[in-house]
Amino acid sequence: MAASPKLAVWGAGAIGGTVGAHLARAGHEVLFIDRAADHVAAINRAGLAITGPIVEFRIKAHAVTPAELQGPLEKVLLCVKAQDTRAAAEQIRPHLAGDGYVVSLQNGLNELAIAQTVGVARTIGAFINFGADYMEPGVVHYGGRGTVVVGEIDGTIKPRTEELHALLLQFDDRAKLTTNVWGFLWSKLAYGALLFATALTNESIADCFATSRYRSIFIALAREVAAVALADGVKLEPFDGFDPRAFMAGASLAQAMRSIDDLVAFNRRSAKTHSGIWRDLAVRKRRTEGDAQLGQIVRVAAERGVGAPITTRLLALIKSIEDGQAAMGTPLLDALSDTLPSAAAS
Repeated sequence: MAASPKLAVWGAGAIGGTVGAHLARAGHEVLFIDRAADHVAAINRAGLAITGPIVEFRIKAHAVTPAELQGPLEKVLLCVKAQDTRAAAEQIRPHLAGDGYVVSLQNGLNELAIAQTVGVARTIGAFINFGADYMEPGVVHYGGRGTVVVGEIDGTIKPRTEELHALLLQFDDRAKLTTNVWGFLWSKLAYGALLFATALTNESIADCFATSRYRSIFIALAREVAAVALADGVKLEPFDGFDPRAFMAGASLAQAMRSIDDLVAFNRRSAKTHSGIWRDLAVRKRRTEGDAQLGQIVRVAAERGVGAPITTRLLALIKSIEDGQAAMGTPLLDALSDTLPSAAAS
């Protein structure tokens, strides 16, 4: 293995494993870095397998734990859970080449923490919405395609951004280059809030969105996060059925319903029926990205002087599951609905 790999994937789970395996299959030298020693050992022993309805293949690859890493890194795709971002960026910083950079293939506004740690000039933003799950050491399930976007956090387009876009096109031929990556990231925060709400139950994402009794809470939640984003000066971007215009002031109920219908259709097409949030709670029995995503919305809302009572209540309900104080089920979604004024909930 070369001492200075041109492309490193830090976090070889659902997102990193899927993207990295595709790029390795396309002929790129990819170093996988993951803190799970059993996953690293499995990759080194038998390669990394991608399963699912879209494509199935296995690639030979080299993987190390952070403690085993040697040599400088040029391009790092950071794919760890949002709550692990700052710690991972601190580990990356001493290994990052002078002209190297870190790309956040994560959920949330993690580019802020990365930029604070490795520098603004060495941070690039990205947005991902495809469906994938880590199944077991050496195996990742790629369940559904979704939007992939890359963009500089200062809104410019540089040669390196165009190069990175070309690289991601080898993973998904619909990958986009944008000057408004923050608009995509905030839209994903809004959609992500809806996914957190579905994870209160054991129902699938599509089934939750399709249930008429819960439409009002999903619409109110999306409107709340959209209002926070607008208060923060962000222009929201549409993707995969989520139309932020449908949840802005002045939009009709019919527009909001149509966007939720589109989200049902998008999720019906995916073999990934439940969110990674649900999987963290129900399968892996670990804490979610609640503080890093929902908590970020609540913090910005407070800073901008706008309310976020539904998001605040949702975060509390997620934490009650994490702490073993509540069981997942539709009663929790009913409890979230209770935060709505009676007129909105009817």
